Amino acid sequence: MSKFGLFGKFTVKEGLRNTLVDILLEAAESMQNLEECEIYLVNISDDEPNSVFVYEVWSNENAHKASLSLEATQTLIRRAKPIITGMERISTLKPMGGKGILN
Repeated sequence: MSKFGLFGKFTVKEGLRNTLVDILLEAAESMQNLEECEIYLVNISDDEPNSVFVYEVWSNENAHKASLSLEATQTLIRRAKPIITGMERISTLKPMGGKGILN
């Protein structure tokens, strides 16, 4: 099974970007012990002050789907939902290798 990558964008209510960043960094911390999660990066852009971008690499797509049902993930989703005004899956990717990717 090939690796699964995901690049997504969250749009939040005015002035609440840092709140979502904090929540997503908690999500990243909760992924530390999941071997299937190889990369979980939370990013912002000065060009989009109400957006947060997340880049993820998983050992496979099923591992990503399974992570969404974890209790810790569900708790973080419930906290984030009230401030999120939009979500966009920019791209689904097939990571081929490089620094930071486990072979």
